[in-house]
Amino acid sequence: MSDTQDPDQIRAEIEETRREMGETVAALSAKTDVKAQAQHRVDEIKAQAAEKKDELLGKKDELLGKAREISPESARHAATTGQVKARENPVPTAAIAAFVGGFLFGRVTKKGR
Repeated sequence: MSDTQDPDQIRAEIEETRREMGETVAALSAKTDVKAQAQHRVDEIKAQAAEKKDELLGKKDELLGKAREISPESARHAATTGQVKARENPVPTAAIAAFVGGFLFGRVTKKGR
């Protein structure tokens, strides 16, 4: 590389450096915007909860029919089995908890306004 550079080449390098710095600043701004990140996460949780809600509502009639068939003794057994299954497969339990948490978060934030 020679000590003297063409002025047009220098200008092009300066513009490229400015563009890269602009992209870097924008990326850093996005990472430090805690409020936007929190809102994005809340939106994700709400969407997941809505999906689970729709899934559970689709199974509602099936579950109600089964519940009507259960005697008190088998209800206790079913409750115990349900607890075991919730421990073995925590995703649906977490989804319900996320839905309830999102709902309560929404209620609290609306009251604060």
